[in-house]
Amino acid sequence: MENNTHRNIKQTNPNELPSALPDVQQLIGNKKPAVFLDYDGCLSPIVKDPDKAILTEAMRSTLRRLADVCSVAVVSGRDRADVKGLVQLENLYYAGSHGFDISGPGNLHTEPGGAAAAIPALDVAQEELKEQLQNIEGAFVERKRYAIAVHYRNVPEEQVSEVLEVVQEVLAKHQELKPGPGKKIMELKPNLDWHKGKAVLWLMDKLELNQPDIVPLYIGDDLTDEDAFATLQGQGVGIMVGEHDALTAAEYRLEDVTEVQVFLEALTKAVKQQA
Repeated sequence: MENNTHRNIKQTNPNELPSALPDVQQLIGNKKPAVFLDYDGCLSPIVKDPDKAILTEAMRSTLRRLADVCSVAVVSGRDRADVKGLVQLENLYYAGSHGFDISGPGNLHTEPGGAAAAIPALDVAQEELKEQLQNIEGAFVERKRYAIAVHYRNVPEEQVSEVLEVVQEVLAKHQELKPGPGKKIMELKPNLDWHKGKAVLWLMDKLELNQPDIVPLYIGDDLTDEDAFATLQGQGVGIMVGEHDALTAAEYRLEDVTEVQVFLEALTKAVKQQA
């Protein structure tokens, strides 16, 4: 599968996307799916405290059954160990830190993208952010292995601009880092040409999924998932969960986590019927 950086990407208002639910079998045709999906907002609802984004046993069972019939990977901005600990399934692949850290069955563990070189800059930026944001109520600086997430969901509206200004000031001092906007969050990430879409391509190649009888599906809810939607456009299926404030390269939509589970159950059934 080729990268689509130089293709014209079609973008749509999320509200105008058709639902992915009515006919899942038609969505994949006679092909076997390879499923890639985000964690927060897709497998677990968005919550004020990221530590409380717990996967339900019902969703875990759904993922387990799906992974029994096709390849499934969780592609998250969370640290790989964090998201793996939340999902607790050994037959899935995990791409953490927006794809900079990947593991899976068969002792697979690799860190593509070259992010290790940015760790010193992340260490310094982390301390600068903590010092400058410590007096802003609700601001939370979360350090990940290959990123720093500045959460402002709980910051008073009149102080949000101050938080974002601090982040921009810190970024300006570290050329090794770049911004990664999301829902009520701003991340500082390694300034490298690597993202969720490239992580999906890497997994497709590694798992030998670049076959004419396999169709990749990516399910995501955030701005960081747009790279994957764009990468797969024309070669797979992008499914937006909920909506965000920008246009999307996804082609279908699911309303919320509940609909994601219904979709995954239907997908499992469709794959079994093909066998």
